[in-house]
This record gives sequence, structure tokens and C-alpha cells, in this order.
Amino acid sequence: MFGELSYEVEIDVPAGDAWELYSSLQLAKVVQEGLDMLEKFELVEGDGGVGTVLQITLAPTSGGEEPMIYKEKFTKIDNEKRIKEAEVVEGGFLDLGFTLYRVCFEILEKEKDSCLVKLKIEYDVKEEAASNASLVTIKPLEGIASVTTSYLLKMKKANEN
Repeated sequence: MFGELSYEVEIDVPAGDAWELYSSLQLAKVVQEGLDMLEKFELVEGDGGVGTVLQITLAPTSGGEEPMIYKEKFTKIDNEKRIKEAEVVEGGFLDLGFTLYRVCFEILEKEKDSCLVKLKIEYDVKEEAASNASLVTIKPLEGIASVTTSYLLKMKKANEN
């Protein structure tokens, strides 16, 4: 069973500035500092380009469950189209019957000093685990968008001074 969730946010910064953050390892650092749900990330292999693998540890839920730990791999980084994709390659949703869990970021230029950030989750889950599709939520992308928007606007303001 294939599914997709998406979220968009307009940011008053040039598309190039937003892409500079979203296309780099700095994104994980900014998100870790700004979101309680991300406990830590570790660079397993790579330099931030295609093929880079990160190990992500999500904070334990309030129910006392173990933290979700998974590895994601950057599978696409298109600097011209400003598209980045990362797929879970070990643990996390794959342990719950998913065959695909991909996060996509796309930065579109709106005007000289504004852009549209499109965030998307694509997933595929085995039929016998179809009920687990309800575990996929847009909340992490909303959190990422909120934290990165604040960060980018703060950097823009700092550069103007």
C-alpha cells in the first residue's frame, strides 16, 4: 500500500539560501537543536552528498517506549532543481512492515527574496502491515519546516546587520 503526505511553507529568504541549508548536513544539526523529537544524529558514512548515511535517534515517547533508531541514506541531491531525497535503509519504519519510507525536500524560487519549501513523505507498506500506515504523520515535516524557517529568517536578519 503506497501513500504520500506533504507540507509546504513559504519563506521570505532567497531559494539559494534555503537550499544551502536543506542540501547540507547542517540541516540535521539545525533540526536537532530545534526539535525535542530528534535526540541525536550521527554521520555513519559520507560527506553530505548522495550516498551519505545518517543514524537518527528519535527521543522516547511519553509512554516510556524505546527511542526509534534508524539509518537514512541520501539517495538524490539535485542542485539545479533543488531537490533532496533520503530513504530509511535500516530500522525505524522498515521494522514495522514498510518497504519504503522516503523524505523529499524541494525548494522553489517564488520571487528574488522568497521561496516555497515543499516537504513530502512517500511510503509503501506491506499488506499484512497496512494498519501501520497510520503511524506515518506529517508532524515531523511541520516541525522541520518550523525550525528551518526560524533559522533561515534569523540568519537573514543577522546578515542584514
